[in-house]
Amino acid sequence: MGNDHSEPVDRTGSEAGDSAVPAADRERTGDDEPTDEQPELPGDVVEEAERLTRLAEEAAVDDAAAAYRQRRDDVVDAHDFTARVREEDDTLVLYPEEWVEDGTVQFDRIADTDRAVEVSLSGPDHGAEWEEIEEENQAIVDAVETAYGPAHAGNVRAFADFMGNHYLKTVADATLDEREEFLTEYYPRNAWPSKEQESIVVDSVELVAEVVDDGVPGT
Repeated sequence: MGNDHSEPVDRTGSEAGDSAVPAADRERTGDDEPTDEQPELPGDVVEEAERLTRLAEEAAVDDAAAAYRQRRDDVVDAHDFTARVREEDDTLVLYPEEWVEDGTVQFDRIADTDRAVEVSLSGPDHGAEWEEIEEENQAIVDAVETAYGPAHAGNVRAFADFMGNHYLKTVADATLDEREEFLTEYYPRNAWPSKEQESIVVDSVELVAEVVDDGVPGT
């Protein structure tokens, strides 16, 4: 249900993406091109676009899949790139926006095909990494429950679901922005808390740091 339904880029000739170099092997030449130290599309942006695309494909709800694709598009759009999934070989392709008009690649605008980035979506996903993160998150939830009770633990469990599924991170590694997103966006819409839990959720999130500082087995 979560398959990427991005409109495919029309191809009327040899596709630019076919000769694009995978992100890990890209090299640039020319004084007017970004250097290896300053790539046109940073590696962390490529990784985030891949992560969000995989989440969209795995989403069980169409609205969630659409939200992941929109976030991916926003991430690459900030660098003047556009994202498409090439269905025939299950590859995420990131094109410079200047190549594309109305969803179609304009081949006369392509001077350097290496500017496109391709990421195979058929390779290993982040399942094993997610399991490791979930194990650490559950250990933190258990520690909170032992020290502060089930109401706080329920809130931290919701926080763990948010961080693991949306950012592939433990609750202990959450940034201030991620904590704010959880409290103001995810929690009210997805957590279904009791009145008690809702009244203490800010404290629950802050307790994560306390139990981690005290030492949590398995983390």
